[in-house]
Amino acid sequence: MLLGRVKGTAVATVKYSGTEGLKLLVVQPLNRKLEPVGGVQVAVDVVQAGPGDLCVMVRSREAALAMPEIKFVPVDLALVGIVDELKVKPDGEFDLVMKTGINHYS
Repeated sequence: MLLGRVKGTAVATVKYSGTEGLKLLVVQPLNRKLEPVGGVQVAVDVVQAGPGDLCVMVRSREAALAMPEIKFVPVDLALVGIVDELKVKPDGEFDLVMKTGINHYS
């Protein structure tokens, strides 16, 4: 998953079958420090994001699977979540020790 900030909207007069009615947004990809990475890209919005929103994006097949109706449409980037709060821990601060009790990853 990737982070991105919505910069604006894109308009397409003709769309591929299955993508009609989906909003296209111009998004700036960001790194974990919320600094711009690369150029802006166009993403399909399935979460009703707006300009200035910090979003979670997915690429490739996951982007196509995020479409609400028809699956496997030619979509390469999709906004699948709006970030309400973000806390990034410094490198080396993660606790990877398995603790006793309920473990959802075993």
